[in-house]
Amino acid sequence: MEANDGIELIKSVEDKIKSVRTRSLDLSFNELLDMYTNKELKIDPEYQRLFRWSEGKQSRFIESLLLELPVPPIFVIELEEGIYELMDGLQRISSYLNFRGSLESEALTLIDCDIVADLNGLKYEDLPKPLEIKLKRNFIRVEILRKESDSRLRYYMFKRLNTGGEVLSEQEVRNSTIRLLDSDFNNFLIELSKDDHFINTLVNLSDTKVSQKYDQELALRFLAFKNNIQEYRHDVSDFLTEYMEKETLRLQAGEFDIDTQRQEFIKTFEILDKTMEGHVFATLSIKGKPSKGFLVYHFEAFSLGIQCILDEINLEDEKEICKLTKIFKEIKKDSEFKKLTTGGGKNYKRPLEDRINFVRDKVLEIYE
Repeated sequence: MEANDGIELIKSVEDKIKSVRTRSLDLSFNELLDMYTNKELKIDPEYQRLFRWSEGKQSRFIESLLLELPVPPIFVIELEEGIYELMDGLQRISSYLNFRGSLESEALTLIDCDIVADLNGLKYEDLPKPLEIKLKRNFIRVEILRKESDSRLRYYMFKRLNTGGEVLSEQEVRNSTIRLLDSDFNNFLIELSKDDHFINTLVNLSDTKVSQKYDQELALRFLAFKNNIQEYRHDVSDFLTEYMEKETLRLQAGEFDIDTQRQEFIKTFEILDKTMEGHVFATLSIKGKPSKGFLVYHFEAFSLGIQCILDEINLEDEKEICKLTKIFKEIKKDSEFKKLTTGGGKNYKRPLEDRINFVRDKVLEIYE
């Protein structure tokens, strides 16, 4: 690297450092409780639903506080002077609030404490006064990202955070962090995921998958591959995250045609619902009996494979829908299609395009 290049690189790094304004505070848990009660510490409702530590894990965290064991810092973003929004540390803060009876659920009763077993069975009000005071006065480091910080750098900072919280699904992480750039595109995904026809095609998804926002990830996957497949290589997770970031900024700038994207999405899944309903993303036996599973390779192949004829399909023509149903069933039974949608190593760009093109070529035959 040339000397001048090195100077420019150092200057670039220093400029970015100046764009991030931070401060640190040591706050007691009782202060955090007061801030939460007074709406000075906000936990976004969507984010708060991600609180999922077991009662045992919550109890062991309370036990750690009573034993004065060190705990990792939490991270907040400053919304306005003295008003903060929690971005990292949800499980820890919520465990304390739950033990103090400040959440909507019934207050936590300690269980599974494995260092001081005598704590098990106790609620907060059962603690001896010295332990109650110890718990309230125990403090935690709070890292604050000031409101003056550049919004994009705030986003990338929190995107990289992983300070020991409960493992979230990839879409939950995207939903939680993308808000630092803008919420509109994420809200659009949520809107699409609530479309009745889309929901009908996903009946084979497990409740766990739905609770982890996998339906929203599928809506994102559809848009990303439909609009940006040329940028895809192999890592689906990074591809989806980068696409979500890109479209968030484009929507913010008025460059994303949300109405057209909505119309294409709705028509796509209305077609798939009217042809095969909840079986469209399942396998078929030789006798034509559908499985109860959901295959993401089928999701990609059928939802994207019909884009070439989307404008030509008349949803009110029952004969046309019957023709599509018949061709979809034939595709699912085809041995070549089965090879393209089963087994490992199918996440690369070429196999993805092969399974999409297989469906595309078959449906084009009835529209030539």
